[in-house]
Amino acid sequence: MVLWGAISLLTALAFAFVTGILNPEEKVNGLWLVVAAGCFYALAFRFYGRFLANRVMNLDDQRLTPAYRLQDNTNFYPANKYLLFGHHFAAIAGAGPLLGPVLAVQFGFLPGFLWLVIGAVLAGAVQDFVILVGSLRRNGRSLPEIAHAEIGWVTGMATAVAVLFIVIMALGGLGLAVVNALFHNAWGTFTIGMTIPIGFLMGFYLQKVRPGRVGEVSLLGVALLILAVVGGRFVAQSEIGEWFALERTTLIWLLAGYGFLASVLPVWMLLVPRDYLSTFMKLGVIGLLAVGVILMAPEIQMPRLTEFIHGGGPIIPGPLFPFLFITIACGAISGFHSLVSSGTTPKMIARESQALVGYGAMLLESFVGVIALIAAGLLIPGDYLAINTTLSVDTLAAMGFPVAKIEELSRLVEVEIAGRPGGAVSLAVGMASIFSALPGMAGLMAYWYQFALLFEALFILTTIDAGTRVARYLVQELGGRFYARLREINWWPGVLVCSGLVVGAWGYLIATGTIATVWPMFGAANQLLGTLALCIGTTILIKMGKAQYIWVTVLPMVFVGIITLTGCYELWWIFLEQASTATVPMHMMTMYLNAALVGLVAILALVVLGESSIKWYGYLVQKRPYTSTEIFEGGGIQLPSGPCC
Repeated sequence: MVLWGAISLLTALAFAFVTGILNPEEKVNGLWLVVAAGCFYALAFRFYGRFLANRVMNLDDQRLTPAYRLQDNTNFYPANKYLLFGHHFAAIAGAGPLLGPVLAVQFGFLPGFLWLVIGAVLAGAVQDFVILVGSLRRNGRSLPEIAHAEIGWVTGMATAVAVLFIVIMALGGLGLAVVNALFHNAWGTFTIGMTIPIGFLMGFYLQKVRPGRVGEVSLLGVALLILAVVGGRFVAQSEIGEWFALERTTLIWLLAGYGFLASVLPVWMLLVPRDYLSTFMKLGVIGLLAVGVILMAPEIQMPRLTEFIHGGGPIIPGPLFPFLFITIACGAISGFHSLVSSGTTPKMIARESQALVGYGAMLLESFVGVIALIAAGLLIPGDYLAINTTLSVDTLAAMGFPVAKIEELSRLVEVEIAGRPGGAVSLAVGMASIFSALPGMAGLMAYWYQFALLFEALFILTTIDAGTRVARYLVQELGGRFYARLREINWWPGVLVCSGLVVGAWGYLIATGTIATVWPMFGAANQLLGTLALCIGTTILIKMGKAQYIWVTVLPMVFVGIITLTGCYELWWIFLEQASTATVPMHMMTMYLNAALVGLVAILALVVLGESSIKWYGYLVQKRPYTSTEIFEGGGIQLPSGPCC
């Protein structure tokens, strides 16, 4: 108790410096943000996470999990607990916690920081954990299937359609960021491309050559990854370097091909080993960044609040409310996580106690967002805007944000960095600045920049591969209502057609969208899905006989729901206005399509919330009887024996 009391006092002191209660006139040291976030997460996991596991969800290792009950060694199998954590963290931690906080720095660093840490503890981690356990106890069923079984066919169908649209928008937003970072970048493209054969090698080594030798395959994967980063520069400067200096269109096609491949192959072959490899990279880099911030104790150059909190910003056009919350799309709460928590992860859990990975992984992802926010905040505001917009130096100076070091930074990283919106490049520059300031690292900023891009792209690609696979499951489930055989997860024609539809849809969004249109739409839709997941989680708690604890899901559901429905309303009018003023027919059609997607998702969300509220009233007030589908042995995806795809 003395230890936790000391941690609580340190947390309060750190928050006082970050918020300006202490020394309000001085620039904030990045060290205080790391301390405040780290201590807050430790307290949350120790006390709130344990409360959720033991009192709310009653985790029980005596229950047989779907990984054993439905084991097919392809989609269902009991994974090593470290591989399980690696897969789950890699699958949920995509571009959101990296790019969202970076883009939100436009409003100042303080609002984004507070939403990251508080939102993750009370909303995002709760959603991930409750849905993971709910799916685990229903044979790994997906979120729409759980909604259909527990609430009704209207909610089930509305959730399925909403989820499908949201996943496509999410994958489009994430893919756009990596394409903007890698075009005309031979070094980065080569290094990212090499992670695919490395993932294949790890998968076959662990499955066929040396089963269970996790330590060996880990060393092999990390060593090859380092070689890929170092060798990328020599490749880029060689005669074959132009082969990897690709245009945006080519990158989009290659990205789509990768997503399709990862969606149809067995999970052990590419998805899980590549995610595991990515987790080593992610955790190692985040840890090294945190150490760098602690050792350097750098000052945050961005103010706590900027003039753009009222709207009119060059990156995110809307005001702080609601656009801050939908810009930080994954670092605080992400509906996309509920698809992973009811997709691949519950099919791989060996013991129920391992389900706490759902709460802990979300806190770790939020910490990633805090580190990204610090890295972006270290840049001079004018340089930050020069990278993340296409505005000229004179225009930024007239706005009160003079550009100071953009040419010097471009020379140090050996890439022209101005006018690369999306957040990925500015984050990579900030990270490279931290790394190169460490002892013995001077003069290596170009390597650190490419290493940071690799780090970011791994986050994005691991979400794209897992997300495409989850979306394929959803299309098969939805299509199975009309053609029963599509429910067979291993039926090759269904797998190929459904994967192609998913990849084609998000590839179209990447090809026709910009970060200013796709990212806010992704953020709003993503957090609306989070609202729906919390809604379904509330129903799960009621049917578990835990009505006294529904406040853990209802309170964040109401807060996030108000924010994101407001954001959808604002975006709907913005897209309609842009469509009415468009001079290019393709742009006009894209804006109308965006408006229709946002409007449809909002309507579907209201349908789900409305029907769920009626059911809750019946259960809690009118005392109507109900049934639960825990350990449901029929319906859903059918798993025939035989080879898998």
